[in-house]
Amino acid sequence: MMPVLTELSLYPIKSCTGISLPRAVVTPFGLMSAGIRDREWMLVDANGQFLTQRECPAMARVVPQLRGDTLEVHAPDMAPLAISIAALPENSPASTVAIWDDTVTAYDCPESVSTWFSRALGTACRLVRCPPQSARAANVKWTGGSEVRTLFADGFPMLLISQASLADLNHRLTAQGRAALAMNRFRPNLVIDGVEAFEEDYAATLRIGDALLRPAKPCPRCPIPSIDQATGLVGPDPLDILQTYRANPLLDGAVTFGMNVYLLDGAGTMLEVGQECAVELAF
Repeated sequence: MMPVLTELSLYPIKSCTGISLPRAVVTPFGLMSAGIRDREWMLVDANGQFLTQRECPAMARVVPQLRGDTLEVHAPDMAPLAISIAALPENSPASTVAIWDDTVTAYDCPESVSTWFSRALGTACRLVRCPPQSARAANVKWTGGSEVRTLFADGFPMLLISQASLADLNHRLTAQGRAALAMNRFRPNLVIDGVEAFEEDYAATLRIGDALLRPAKPCPRCPIPSIDQATGLVGPDPLDILQTYRANPLLDGAVTFGMNVYLLDGAGTMLEVGQECAVELAF
């Protein structure tokens, strides 16, 4: 049997809860559904510095949902917030924000939206939206010199993990008397089944329907997998277990889990959970 696509997840707001989808369109910037692109919105602090669950674990409890022409956002003890997904005009208020080593221009969402998020998270913050012209370039070291653009994702348009890789980690965790982890701890966009553990590390291409994807760079892991995505509570960090067998010499010994992916061909293809995938290995 061929490998199968088992999960599709869209993250409209960087580091907030993802939306599990039965189908999604794949674009050069990542997944898209109902006109909403992956990591199209981002929270920043008073200095314009991007925020994630690393600094603010409560972001795990901010839950976006697709509601017609709005993105409806929920958080504990808060009334739902409706954010329009209509394209913003080019003369919308904008500011300069920082994400990792990049400084980009982003549209400022209304003050009432930022007030909602500040109350929900208990810290002053603003919600900003990525205009197309602010899309950031991925590191050409990993793209063979090709120009790959992304929105507010850490570095690449998509993240791929196999079910077998998580099963392997969970076997090691439970052998140590620790709880197994859900896939959402690692926040992938694409999950496949029917391959060996970490086979995605060695994939040259992944074809799903008319879409041809390239796994480019192993994903270095931060402390976010230690955060329970349902509660926002920080628990045992799996990095100590991963360190014993997932230190990657390609990234100077950083612990890696999953592969960053970009689109080679087939922009606009509809991906569906249950589709077969053709994995071409690099050797």
